Amino acid sequence: MTESAVAPAPWIATQRASLLAQRGHAWLLQGPSGLGQYALGMELVRAWLCDAPTAQGACGRCGSCHAIDVRTHADLCVLMPEVHMLALGWPLSEKAQADIDDKKRKPSREIRVEAMRDAVEFSQRTSARGRGKAVLVYPAEQMNHITANALLKTLEEPPGDVRFVLASEAAHQLLPTIRSRCLGHAMVWPAEAEMLQWLAGQGVEPAAAAAHLRAAGGRPDDALALARSGRSPQSWAALPQAIARGDVAALGDWAPAQVIDALQKLCHDLLAASVGAAPRYFASGDLPKPPPLGALTRWSRALAKAARTADHPFNAGLMLEALVAQARNTLHSRH
Repeated sequence: MTESAVAPAPWIATQRASLLAQRGHAWLLQGPSGLGQYALGMELVRAWLCDAPTAQGACGRCGSCHAIDVRTHADLCVLMPEVHMLALGWPLSEKAQADIDDKKRKPSREIRVEAMRDAVEFSQRTSARGRGKAVLVYPAEQMNHITANALLKTLEEPPGDVRFVLASEAAHQLLPTIRSRCLGHAMVWPAEAEMLQWLAGQGVEPAAAAAHLRAAGGRPDDALALARSGRSPQSWAALPQAIARGDVAALGDWAPAQVIDALQKLCHDLLAASVGAAPRYFASGDLPKPPPLGALTRWSRALAKAARTADHPFNAGLMLEALVAQARNTLHSRH
């Protein structure tokens, strides 16, 4: 299903109208994950390139909109890590696809400098459809310094008919010179009632929607992803006590990065509970008794360290067992 096959969430549509009413050659959409940076970025480039745009965005029916739907628009350049490109159906360059097909390397997890150089060359060409050109960079924090510097000169002196939208979930990691050359837009955090209504419109049962929204820390896109993952709210609610028992099977089919994310949420809520604050990701009644603050702090640091290598574990099974054992030992620590 393409992005245009469904209407954007109401808070994305509101932000789209606001941004389209302003002028600027480069936008930086910033905020925590799960708030729709990619969706809003796509809405902007659709409208910029549309043959019959309105104040509310692209028409959704013209040749330009169709070309974006089928990923063949000659005036749109999308820059993402190759793992994101493949997941979202965007084609790679012929050389990159050939290297991956020939097993010369794996799809990249950062935006490659070769792709950025292609984008710079693209920005200097004449518009094919006569509506200007657009470059979408997401997640922008996945540019390393070499890649970012390759973009910088084009942002400083953009060709006349190209516009950029950088969408980021960690804008503080971007070079200050990149941030200073873009108009900044902080993503709107929708009201809970609005998010629940939207999730219901996506086919999520109301009770499940509330539970998934809590598990996602109030981030609607992440809540929808949880709802579609097949994991039940009941299994999430049972997770803290399962971890306290050292039950590895409760996380058996999860990827290491997902396990660490869940454990970090549990650690966060226990830290909150230990200082009298409300938990964010789990219901209070689902949490075990908090261990000493020092033990939780050490666990939090260990999880942050583990997160840096979660995508490249030496042995996923052993890593999972070690993470659960570490969690159980922490939860059974005493003063």
